[in-house]
Amino acid sequence: MSWSPASGRRELEVALRRIGGAEDHEIDLAEAALLLAALDRPQVPLDRYRHHLSLLRRDTAQEGARAGADSDLGARVESLNRVIFGRYGYTGDEDTYESLDNADLMRVIDRRCGLPVTLGIVYLQTALSQGWEASGLAFPGHFLLRLELGAQRAIVDPFHGGRSLEPTEMRELLKTLAGQEAELAPRHYARVDRRAVLLRLQNNIKMRLLRDHRPEDALARVEAMLLFAPRDAGSWREAGLLHSHLGNLRAGILALENFLEVAGAGHPYRPEAASLLRELHLRMN
Repeated sequence: MSWSPASGRRELEVALRRIGGAEDHEIDLAEAALLLAALDRPQVPLDRYRHHLSLLRRDTAQEGARAGADSDLGARVESLNRVIFGRYGYTGDEDTYESLDNADLMRVIDRRCGLPVTLGIVYLQTALSQGWEASGLAFPGHFLLRLELGAQRAIVDPFHGGRSLEPTEMRELLKTLAGQEAELAPRHYARVDRRAVLLRLQNNIKMRLLRDHRPEDALARVEAMLLFAPRDAGSWREAGLLHSHLGNLRAGILALENFLEVAGAGHPYRPEAASLLRELHLRMN
C-alpha cells in the first residue's frame, strides 16, 4: 500500500495507543510528545527530531562525566543547563507565549523556544536518559520539575534557563500566578507521573483552541489525549461536553458513559455528567 498522510496518522494513533497501555515508567516523554505533534503533520518525518534528542542525550552524558554528575546533583543540573540552554540555545518564549507553536515539540525543537511544559519535557527526558531521577511537579500555572540524588533535591524552572528555585522563590511565583493569598503547600511539591505531564501539555493546546473558538480542533486534541490516557476521567468528560456542544449526540453519550465508568464514586462532576447524559438520551429519542 502506498504511503499517505492518512495512513501516517493511523500509525501515529497506533503508537499512541501503545503508550496508553504502557506502564508509566516505560513512557518516553519526548517520543510521545513528538507523536502528538506529528498528528497535525503526519507527512513530516520524525527522524531528525529524534536525532536531535539523541544529541542532547550524548552531550549531557559527556558534560556529566566531566562534571562528576554521578555523585553531585548540582553537577547534574549544571550539565543539563550547559547542554540544553547553553550549547543548543533553548529558551522560554516570553514574546509569543500564547502561540500554539510553543506547545508543539516539533516546532519547539525547530525554534529552540517554547512553554515551560514543552521545555520541561526536553529537560526531563534528557535527565531520564542518563538514568537520573527526575519528575514533574504539581505546581499550578508554571511547569516546574525536580531532580533528586539521595537526600539532595533541586527544583528547576525549565522556562528560565534551568535556574534552581528556593522555597521563597517558589512562594513568590505561586503568589504571582494564583494571587497574593495563595500559600506554598506540600501538594505543590508533589510528583506527577509522565502521563500527567503529557496531559498537561495537551491541555495547554486545548485551552488555546477553545480560547480561539475552535471547538472541533479542541475535541480532536482531547481525543488524542484519550489515546495515551484512556483511563483519564477528565478527558472523557471534556470529550462528552464538546461532542454535546457540537451536536454529536451518540459520541457524547459514549464519552459520558466512559467518564462515569472511570470516575470515582466521589468525583465532583458525576452529577453534572449524569444529568447531561439523561438529556442526550432524551434528545436522541
